[in-house]
Amino acid sequence: MTAPEPAATAGSAPDQPADLMERVVNLCKRRGFIFPSAEIYGGFRSTYDYGPLGVLMLRNVKDAWWRAMVQCRDDVVGLDAAILSSPKIWEASGHLANFTDPLVDCRSCHERWRADKIGDTCPNCGSTDLTEPRAFNLMFKTYAGPVESDATVAYLRPETAQGMFVNFANVLQTTRKKPPFGIAQVGKSFRNEITPQNFVFRTREFEQMEMEYFVPPADSGRWFEYWLEERFNWYRGLGIPEDRLRLRHHDPDELSHYSTGTADVEFRFPWGWDELEGIANRTDFDLRAHATSSGERLEYFDQATGERYVPHVIEPAAGATRTMMAFLLAAYDEDEIGGERRTVLRLDPRLAPYQVAVLPLSKNDRLVPLSRRVLEQLQPIAMCDFDVTQSIGRRYRRQDEVGTPLCVTVDFDSLDDEAVTIRDRDTTEQQRVPIDSLVADIAGRLRR
Repeated sequence: MTAPEPAATAGSAPDQPADLMERVVNLCKRRGFIFPSAEIYGGFRSTYDYGPLGVLMLRNVKDAWWRAMVQCRDDVVGLDAAILSSPKIWEASGHLANFTDPLVDCRSCHERWRADKIGDTCPNCGSTDLTEPRAFNLMFKTYAGPVESDATVAYLRPETAQGMFVNFANVLQTTRKKPPFGIAQVGKSFRNEITPQNFVFRTREFEQMEMEYFVPPADSGRWFEYWLEERFNWYRGLGIPEDRLRLRHHDPDELSHYSTGTADVEFRFPWGWDELEGIANRTDFDLRAHATSSGERLEYFDQATGERYVPHVIEPAAGATRTMMAFLLAAYDEDEIGGERRTVLRLDPRLAPYQVAVLPLSKNDRLVPLSRRVLEQLQPIAMCDFDVTQSIGRRYRRQDEVGTPLCVTVDFDSLDDEAVTIRDRDTTEQQRVPIDSLVADIAGRLRR
């Protein structure tokens, strides 16, 4: 039987270490979560590739959002709108005219900065000799077709929201939903950020998880409060401690032109509080703007009352990539086992890249086939890793560091008693379980 490990003891630091960001970024590269894009060519600023573990975790973040927002509700449906889009959409939405950041240049070092983020001093060289702010449109412009002309201009979408607004009538007719109901979408967006920063927190290419919830105008305030609570609790339910989350309402001078109320779910990042998700009461601005521009009716007719109205919209909009980053930062921990420091990601099993690692005690010719039989039983219910290299202790540490909640060890006793050892990531406790009941046991542990 596999020898038990000494119990884990809590890390010495009650709060996040001063260099937490550096530790997590290094872990991401070392263990295959996130790589700098085009690294062999010196990299390409503000773009990242998600490695074998990162692509699994990012998918889990999006799946957890989809389960909460679509699968477990009967009032929200999904959509996957095009990334390339007509300029008419962005003209009607106001993005062509208003989707700008104030840009300043430093005359000393020639770096460019967002004026609203730096004050009067260049962060690079400390000079106060800055140009006057000028508007910089964040949209990526391209051309659809072989000829580059004004007639073939197209844009990569800077947000997923507009695809849901322009498909409002289509969804209404095909699903027979009535307000309150929502349209949800997960997908790529593109913004030509002036100052991308903080690893994957602010990049030019990113993924959004957005939902537009259409409600009767008189009910918009109530639903706004409802979604504030729902979205805040989603982060808590997946393991972010409450003292690292807060809900911040925007001041009147912060509100977008279409919003009567906006609040951000903020996370305490190593650089301070910053936005994870915005929840906005967008009123009927978008539907009316597109109706006016297109000449199509974008409204709801209530046959029971004979009332016709343009719904108001409550929009919870989150960034999938920065959300994944927040979960990594919140889960990062260091503790001690038998006098040895270990790094552990205490990720919720629903977010962990692997839920189970199957580990033969050695490369023995009899152990490996049995281990593969165990692996094949578990693969239909969980994402599994299979690792036969180095000592069992080192393999446990590797799985701890990438957040795998459970390890299943197949040892020489398994050949006789048809049982394996389940080892828990957080407690390091081990329990012997018959192979015949292993699938049910693992499924039960992962549901906790």
